[in-house]
Amino acid sequence: MKKVSLFIAMSLDGYIADSKGSVNWLTGQDNNDNNIDAYSEFVKDIDTVVMGWNTYHQIVTELSPDEWVYQDFITYVVTHNQNESSDKIRFANESPVALVKRLVEENGKGIWICGGANLIQQLVKEDVINCYYITVIPTILGSGIRLFEKADHEIKLKLLKTQSYNGMTDLIYIKR
Repeated sequence: MKKVSLFIAMSLDGYIADSKGSVNWLTGQDNNDNNIDAYSEFVKDIDTVVMGWNTYHQIVTELSPDEWVYQDFITYVVTHNQNESSDKIRFANESPVALVKRLVEENGKGIWICGGANLIQQLVKEDVINCYYITVIPTILGSGIRLFEKADHEIKLKLLKTQSYNGMTDLIYIKR
């Protein structure tokens, strides 16, 4: 079975986007080019990306409008919008939980839960995420889109690794 991993950054106070949905604050404390490349290490074990419509739309309109940045993976976009799927981008009109549970059964590498908050919260609620890779950014936003909302149950985690660079801290947890 494929492993399901959340790989995401959040502010020190737990937000993944500011109150306008922007992520332009996702930087370290200075212009240090010696950042650890946790992303390249993470994606070695990934072949599938799952994201919600808002995350997809932000990527193709703001963050990388000229190039699909996840070309090395099959990306599933959970949406009710009618869109034409391609080899690399597949639009899925089903619940994130049903989609991920189906994808876990397929052969291949792991599944990256990329965002957004609503999709992540549904998967957390049903406890289908195996690994949590969370980078804490040295910023306090005060408001915005929360990574975790109120849950109806506890999920116990085991810390596997931490690493800090440029004021950011990577926290890597697995379920225990």
